[in-house]
Amino acid sequence: MGSVVLTNATLYTGEGVLTDHALWLESGKIKAVLSPGEVPEDIPTRDLNGNWLVPGFVDFQLYGGSSGFLTRDGSVESLRNMRETHLQDGTTTIVPTVYSTTKARILAAAEAIQNYWQEGGPGIAGLHVEGPFISQAKRGAHSEAMVRPPSRAELTELIEKGGDVIKVMTIAPECFDDELLALLKTTDWAISAGHTNASSAQMNAFFDKGFSLATHLYNAMRPMESRELGVVGTIFDRHDVHVSLIADGFHCDFGAIRIAKKLLGDRLFLISDATFAKYQGTRFEFEGFVTNYDGERFTNDEGLLAGSCITLLDAVRNCIQKVGLAPEEVFRMASAYPARQLKMEDRIGYLKPGYAADVVALTPELEIVDIWTTSASLPPA
Repeated sequence: MGSVVLTNATLYTGEGVLTDHALWLESGKIKAVLSPGEVPEDIPTRDLNGNWLVPGFVDFQLYGGSSGFLTRDGSVESLRNMRETHLQDGTTTIVPTVYSTTKARILAAAEAIQNYWQEGGPGIAGLHVEGPFISQAKRGAHSEAMVRPPSRAELTELIEKGGDVIKVMTIAPECFDDELLALLKTTDWAISAGHTNASSAQMNAFFDKGFSLATHLYNAMRPMESRELGVVGTIFDRHDVHVSLIADGFHCDFGAIRIAKKLLGDRLFLISDATFAKYQGTRFEFEGFVTNYDGERFTNDEGLLAGSCITLLDAVRNCIQKVGLAPEEVFRMASAYPARQLKMEDRIGYLKPGYAADVVALTPELEIVDIWTTSASLPPA
């Protein structure tokens, strides 16, 4: 990336909206936010005709691209396909995810990301390990044979061999004793409660230990009842828990998103949870994970949802056009808020000087105009 000034834009910086402003990009970084009279005459410009300029989206949880599927492939080629597929829709940073699988496949995925970074690959923040230490009762489409209790030996090996690459681990808190939770506390990972059948008492005990994250609100978690808050109600009742959500129109009703947003505010953020995106097949099977694609959603043979087929752009459109949330808040839900959970809010998720030049131009109807992205790699700082 050379130097260019993007002019005449409706600029959403991550903190507010600036009309008729310009953004100066240089060498993969944001150099400056400019008013019209500050645009240098000797730098190439691009007129955005009043369209949105927003931070590139940050996807905290996704399993595949158009063809690559990390759990199966464990390869740099798969990661490239995931990156390129989701980048087409404005997602500039991804956290590739493996679901419940063998220890060997988790470590193969971590090694693939390490190799991707060593090759200078951009836009991958690390690995999300969802399972295998989850509840059988709330495993959803995860393979029954792959879900297992946690052990100190397996966790220690994952920490020793994959600890620098793993950024997020989704667990069922009720499957962990205090000793194993203390072991997870020694890492820099974001430990998230998900695929869990925990009671409210168990969830509060987990959160009171300093954990503050949950995975895909409403889905694969114990629901709220009048005399037992479960997982959902406990999240709503606390003020220190952040949670992701899949806004594809199938995983939860749009009204449920409105309710969650009113209760959670800036603690609710978007993920795609994409099994694949822009998928051309109709059925996928691997290691007991079976999913059928009908052009709108992925389901297993029992009819359970098995991930989504969306990108974050689809989630953004749904939240603005169908849920009725303000555009600038939805842009935060797809960029600044997930960046914060990754502890990368000092590099991505905002349009500020010194930040990565990860920028998406959108029409008022939320169609892609253009995408700019840094050429720099994103291993842990």
